[in-house]
Amino acid sequence: MRVHMRVIEKELGSLPESGLIDTPAALSILVDILYGQPTSPPSLFIDLEGVNLSGDGTISILQIFVRPTIRAYLVDVHTLRHLAFLTRGAATGHTLEELLESDIIPKVFFDDLQLMELATRRFGRKCVNGLSKCIEHDTPMGSNERITWKATKDKGLTLFAPERGGSYEVFNERPLSEEIRLYCVQDVKFLPQLWSLYNRQMTETWKARVLEASRDRVALSQTPGFCGKGRHMALAPKGWA
Repeated sequence: MRVHMRVIEKELGSLPESGLIDTPAALSILVDILYGQPTSPPSLFIDLEGVNLSGDGTISILQIFVRPTIRAYLVDVHTLRHLAFLTRGAATGHTLEELLESDIIPKVFFDDLQLMELATRRFGRKCVNGLSKCIEHDTPMGSNERITWKATKDKGLTLFAPERGGSYEVFNERPLSEEIRLYCVQDVKFLPQLWSLYNRQMTETWKARVLEASRDRVALSQTPGFCGKGRHMALAPKGWA
């Protein structure tokens, strides 16, 4: 069920400028907005921040960039807890959980973009690249924008990276610091640009291989004893190198 565009435009104005979604009422509006977006090309780009992600940790913030509206939203999973995924949109009756599990509505995560970037290489397909490397090498930034991007990245890393004396618990501190909010928004806003670039460069054969590998990754992540940390996670899918 699609939400009428005029309703979406009205609801957009009622959401906080910061993009932080930390109440069921705001989330209900956001869910309706997300369900009203076109599906081809993908409209929804998603990233996550939290404590000990890829392990047995917890999600603090779920970032969603909506390409048609050019806006990023930060769903406060730490505050909303189960309501982050079970709150229903007033117009659609759907939840964020249903959207994330939908086979009809495409969602792009950086895990998908890692595979797409790998598929565009002519050689050296042994390991995938991280997000920072992809942004630095593959997004067209002016010198001032690059300086701002690096400064925002460094401020965030200083606050949460243990090797820099930080702690991932900053993602759970409320109110959320402006430095961390900007870090979260910055990460996800570059994903559509990367998707467009890699999608143009891939052949149909490689698109099919990326889709298959992405599904394999999801299936693997749901197996008992799965470990999402370590050098093995940087390796290309079997047969790609």
